[in-house]
Amino acid sequence: MASVPSLASNVNQRVADALVSALPEAGAADPLLRRSDRADFQANGILALAKKAKANPRELAATVVEGLDKGDVLAEVEVSGPGFLNITVSDKAIIDTLAARYADARLGVPLNPDAGTTVIDYAQPNVAKEMHVGHLRSAVIGAAMVEILEFTGETVVRRHHIGDWGTQFGMLIQYLIEHPHELDHKAAESDAETSGEEAMSNLNRLYKASRALFDADEEFKTRARARVVDLQAGDEQTLALWQRFVDESKIYFYSVFNKLDMDIQDEDIVGESGYNDMLVETCRLLEESGVAVRSNGALCVFFDEYKGPDGNPTPLIVQKSDGGFGYAATDLSAIRDRVTNLKANSLVYVVDARQSLHFKMVFETARRAGWLNEDVHAYQLAFGTVLGKDGKPFKTREGETVRLVDLLDEAVDRASAVVREKAQDLTEEEIAERGAQVGIGAVKYADLSTSAARDYKFDLDQMVSLNGDTSVYLQYAYARIQSILRKAGDHKPVAHPELALAPTERALGLHLDGFGELLAEAAAEYAPHKVAAYLYQLASLYTSFYAECPVLKADTQEQVENRLFLCDLTARTLHQGMALLGIRTPERL
Repeated sequence: MASVPSLASNVNQRVADALVSALPEAGAADPLLRRSDRADFQANGILALAKKAKANPRELAATVVEGLDKGDVLAEVEVSGPGFLNITVSDKAIIDTLAARYADARLGVPLNPDAGTTVIDYAQPNVAKEMHVGHLRSAVIGAAMVEILEFTGETVVRRHHIGDWGTQFGMLIQYLIEHPHELDHKAAESDAETSGEEAMSNLNRLYKASRALFDADEEFKTRARARVVDLQAGDEQTLALWQRFVDESKIYFYSVFNKLDMDIQDEDIVGESGYNDMLVETCRLLEESGVAVRSNGALCVFFDEYKGPDGNPTPLIVQKSDGGFGYAATDLSAIRDRVTNLKANSLVYVVDARQSLHFKMVFETARRAGWLNEDVHAYQLAFGTVLGKDGKPFKTREGETVRLVDLLDEAVDRASAVVREKAQDLTEEEIAERGAQVGIGAVKYADLSTSAARDYKFDLDQMVSLNGDTSVYLQYAYARIQSILRKAGDHKPVAHPELALAPTERALGLHLDGFGELLAEAAAEYAPHKVAAYLYQLASLYTSFYAECPVLKADTQEQVENRLFLCDLTARTLHQGMALLGIRTPERL
């Protein structure tokens, strides 16, 4: 595994060295290098340096050009405008750099030298409740961030903070005690999907029945409330029945995550109940340190900057006046656990933007308590709402929340129709497999190609389209390359740095070279949408290259090999990038 410096960093270093030579008294200076449509790169740093040194910028630029070590890398450097440098790299430098990437299993992507340990809290469904469209974004965005961070060298601990505690369990458990067979499975042996559907059907039925009884029967309501006290006191029978609800819900969760092509491990599921033993101590530490104070019997943290409509400060309630604990106590205990026991440097919460105020207060409380500091930071990767085609929150025709399973099934059905229409030599089994890969990929990509904080419209027709910014477009680009490589026969992908490159070859090559820097940026900013944007541009540049540069019918054997090399490196980069987003790249479509 070898990290390969990009051409941008190579050029940047050469210009920086020339700046120091031209104005040694100014010390190190940033060339402010960026991609340019007038050349390959433009360096804008000379203007600021000239101003600082009271020098003529164009004259300083000319001095820098004279002192540049061009080597085999820089083909042309010209002074432009008030003192910009327009820089064109050589064709040889492009292919040499790409050949080094091609030789490396990681495509030359460097590991972050400052990598630490990050806990990512994502995919947090609620026990005994159905997963709906609102659960999609946390799962998809979180899973992509896990992959991106791990690939760039971070140690990542996954946490699924499921909702598995609360007063509703008194009602559910009491009903189950009085109707003991409500969670029994009819099918002795069945696949994961059937078991998951049956588990959810049982839970739904039990939830509705117990809620109806709770609302109608005062005596049942009294028994249910007493059962909450038993649960919180750790009564053995009550806890055993509570565990049945958790286990039954997990059967269902796993069936949905399996459909989403996501790997969720049991040891990573640490729900609200996992922090019960810490709640009293968390409150004690906050009260003793003066971070939290008693107000009307409740333990609260106050903030000058957060006020309610009446102008009074809105507190974070850690413990209610009746002694019960709120979400804040659980979230603060989770921070203590993740920092102290998991040794995290970073905590990332992939949570709906509508919870932003809660998390700002929780993080600020943790900072005041000393659990978060300069060495340990917390970040809410806040996401927007999934909207329907009409731009309103996504609902069924009846105004109900859309079940996640129904949504995924429809995406797979639509994608299977697209695959069947295009398929030439695929069996029914292959069409079904590709349909799932394309459909689930389409749902994930639509989510990930939008900046997380923005709302996005859920439009399946657009998602499974072969045209535009969709995963299907990227998957077809990858499959097309695999088809070319299969037809190449005895021709092998070989880099030929001695060849002159066509404009579309250069554009494709320079973009391929930026993969590592792009991933570092996406990891640092928790921005998976930047990976999606890079891949879409890569597929678009490949389409232009393919339209203008014959591959197998190129003029010479060397040109055939060099173009196959560009094809293969494009395919490997697409495959790696899509894998980081949790999307499959079928070899044939």
